[in-house]
Amino acid sequence: MIPAMPASAAAAARPRGAGGALLRFGRVAVMGTVAALILIAGVWASWGTAQHVMLTKGREQGTVAVTRCAEGACSGPYAPTSAGSRERERVVVEDSVAVAKGRTYAVVVKPGTDEVVRSGPAGVLYAWVPLGGALLLASVVVAGGLRRVGVGWGMAGAGVALLTAAFLAV
Repeated sequence: MIPAMPASAAAAARPRGAGGALLRFGRVAVMGTVAALILIAGVWASWGTAQHVMLTKGREQGTVAVTRCAEGACSGPYAPTSAGSRERERVVVEDSVAVAKGRTYAVVVKPGTDEVVRSGPAGVLYAWVPLGGALLLASVVVAGGLRRVGVGWGMAGAGVALLTAAFLAV
């Protein structure tokens, strides 16, 4: 309440009764849905890569020596390290901050393709970067829209921790 505002004006600004309860329920329902959709989108975006990195049993694993990067993709020869994996002259890995020409990376082959994703701790953390961004975005909705400031700070902290760990690992 503003000190110069009369007490009756502050009371009139707050909805009361069934209408106020309905507005509060509507706000919580809408903001909760928005926060849930943001988090689901973050998991969905991350899972496309994370499933290959985290569930490696039965997948081809090896290393790629990056020799060429162009148009958003890097490529190089693949050397297998797991049983049943075959050597390939050229595999493709997404060109990102996690890949540099002239370096060798541990990778997992996506089934049925010549595409690979980074494996190991750096690959796992990098795969979950979209979830880290979603946590940061959803924290604003939770703290502001749902008025759960503590939960919002916790989500923001988890998002920052995930993004920082991915940055340091890559």
